[in-house]
Amino acid sequence: MHAYRSHTCADLNASHAGETVRLAGWVHRVRDHGGVLFIDLRDHYGITQVLCDGDSAAFKAMEAVRSEWVVRIDGTVKRRDESLINPKIPTGEIEVYVRDLEVLGAVEGELPLPVFGDQDYPEETRLAYRFLDLRRESLHRNMMLRSNVVRSLRNRMWDTGFTEFQTPIITASSPEGARDFLVPSRLHPGKFYALPQAPQQFKQLIMVGGFDRYFQIAPCFRDEDPRADRSPTDFYQLDLEMSFVEQEDVFAAIQPVIQGLFEEFGGGRRVDADWPRIPYAEALLKYGSDKPDLRNPIEMQVVSEHFAGSGFAIFAKLLEQDGTEIRAIPAPTGGSRKFCDRMNKFAQEQGLPGMGYIFWREAEGGAGMEAAGPLAKNIGPERTEAIRQQLGLNVGDAAFFLGGKPETFEAIAGRARNVIGEELGLTDKEQFKFAWIVDFPMYEKDDEGKIDFSHNPFSMPQGGMEALAGDPLDVLGYQYDLACNGYELVSGAIRNHKLEIMYKAFEIAGYPASEVEKRFGGMVKAFKYGAPPHGGCAAGIDRIVMLLADTANIREVIMFPMNQRAEDLMMGAPSEPMNEQLRELHLRVIPQE
Repeated sequence: MHAYRSHTCADLNASHAGETVRLAGWVHRVRDHGGVLFIDLRDHYGITQVLCDGDSAAFKAMEAVRSEWVVRIDGTVKRRDESLINPKIPTGEIEVYVRDLEVLGAVEGELPLPVFGDQDYPEETRLAYRFLDLRRESLHRNMMLRSNVVRSLRNRMWDTGFTEFQTPIITASSPEGARDFLVPSRLHPGKFYALPQAPQQFKQLIMVGGFDRYFQIAPCFRDEDPRADRSPTDFYQLDLEMSFVEQEDVFAAIQPVIQGLFEEFGGGRRVDADWPRIPYAEALLKYGSDKPDLRNPIEMQVVSEHFAGSGFAIFAKLLEQDGTEIRAIPAPTGGSRKFCDRMNKFAQEQGLPGMGYIFWREAEGGAGMEAAGPLAKNIGPERTEAIRQQLGLNVGDAAFFLGGKPETFEAIAGRARNVIGEELGLTDKEQFKFAWIVDFPMYEKDDEGKIDFSHNPFSMPQGGMEALAGDPLDVLGYQYDLACNGYELVSGAIRNHKLEIMYKAFEIAGYPASEVEKRFGGMVKAFKYGAPPHGGCAAGIDRIVMLLADTANIREVIMFPMNQRAEDLMMGAPSEPMNEQLRELHLRVIPQE
């Protein structure tokens, strides 16, 4: 017999009754039933119930065993009585009577966190003892889900005609929109490599090299501020690029992969096959976000005309200023003063003075309906009726209003839309709804009024060189994101493969040709020797698994994540380097004052 096990803790069933077996694993739970000891023995594959009584030579050793000890047992498989069968586990028909037990790994002292059960525990403790946390059923399930998702993605890409290649991890710094992690060079004092924020330039060079459909499961490194749905240091993405394609070709290639993945691992939730194309400007207007949750049917509308010159002075005066407008968030079934007041308080918590509202109710005496709320009194029945008709609302419904320059309230309006959809039960939680967000602006103004890239700097502007001759803020790029249930899952673009257009695009953002050649010398050189039209995208694997696992915290689907302060509490990173390391790298640490 094998030194440690003849079967796993998920293998045994009624057909093994009477057999002598050897199992090894962790003690999941110990129960003493008055002279009979039961252990739920757990390994990677499952759980088997083992037991012994005073007649067993192993009884004394089993009495000493505690939770999470690693043990090996020899015993005889027995059928359980019909009334004691546990249908929730594959081994629920049997139990193993223990005749010999060996402790392979004991636990010293008390466990810093329990493994049995899924009760909440402080995240800092969970991350410091991640090896214990990973033993918990929910986290173990998430990690297996992640592994299976990656395997499925890889198989689907090969089956679709893509070829897997690996790109460098140590490379040059590149402006991808986030901070680089720099790596000092020992052989070239004073110079630094960078960990790649994405394989962007390399995958384009693969296309220039004559390969047609590339992909890889790529690690990416960005020194970012952490969020619940984003890792602060590194993440993995399905990265792909294609030659001789237009935007629709990329969509047609990636949709079956992503859709099939969600159908396979979505747990029975519906996967919408209709992926609409929503222009960026329209997404902000209707949903207040470029990653809208389309499970929520609410669409915001501009209602400025109904408040211009009205008795509601705040909005009327606001509309006298250039670039301002009033938007309405319809709230079907939200027509109660209590709900409206709660949403007004939400807006105040988000930093706004408040959020105006109107709700519609049956008129006194049951003769039709009437509009209620402070706004209704100020603007009168004709205007409120026009608003109701525009929004398609009825008795028992409400609408909320925000005004000003859209960039000042758009994001809050989007969050309010999400809250309204959740609280009123309008958001269908049993489905995945996708949409391509297209026509992103190429450029934006920063806080100092300087023109800069708003998205990927290597994208092809719609209209080519002619488009770059006008107002930069009017230029749209062949850039696209895939949104699903309120998250951005995929981002990509048709690339700028014409050198003269690339020079002009970077010049508008303040990068002269000399700077482009310095930063992107390899790509500039390559484009001089025949570059094909090409495009692609990247899908965030961590975020995909987060959605499939139905969790809002990305650390629940990463094996060894950092905490919110970008610290590895288990391994002690970041750590102070030794003086010898610094000398080799010709570096000196300047103490903070």
